[in-house]
Amino acid sequence: MTIQESDDVLALPTSALATETLSIVFSNEPPAIANHSVRSYLFARLLARHRGLRPGHDFDDRLLFFACVLHDMGLSEVANGKQRFEIDGADAAAEFLAGNGVSSSDVDEVWQAIALHTSGGVAERRGPVCALTRGGILLDIDADPKVVSDDDARVIHATYPRLAMARELVEAIVAQVRAEPSKAPAYTLPAALVRERAELSLTGIERAAQSGRWGQ
Repeated sequence: MTIQESDDVLALPTSALATETLSIVFSNEPPAIANHSVRSYLFARLLARHRGLRPGHDFDDRLLFFACVLHDMGLSEVANGKQRFEIDGADAAAEFLAGNGVSSSDVDEVWQAIALHTSGGVAERRGPVCALTRGGILLDIDADPKVVSDDDARVIHATYPRLAMARELVEAIVAQVRAEPSKAPAYTLPAALVRERAELSLTGIERAAQSGRWGQ
């Protein structure tokens, strides 16, 4: 039985590399962001089921796990460079996976999904792993009940609580840019968040989360 076919909404891959991935994320990211990363994978899986996509046939669930769980590594100190956080995170994930024997084509697919996860209108057209990664991340801000039931949401949030995720995420991105302005090229999400944080009481992400189904 594949994970996607399991009735356990909390099921995660159990390979040694998957376990190490979770350990790296929870050791290096704040709990709010680490929990967000895992929830994004769980929601992406529900989105795949809603769309009738089958793991091992329509998409590689292993790569979806790596892309979702590692998508915010660029906000950790171990992957904080001079590029926008999406690219720093994609580079760190690629280095980690390649160093653990993942094929170059699979590494490229994960890199693309992470690098494009804030690029609406692009990620959705770059294959199922890329589209589902972005979709799962967006579902963690708000979600259609037809995709994520109240029961599934309750179980997921009880295990991986939100902990004011939207605020923590924005603060991490803004703090990086203030320390290293090269991380916010014009017209990117980091640049927009820095501008919104300076001009408004809440950024667009925080407002969307606050008014959405889950709250902060």
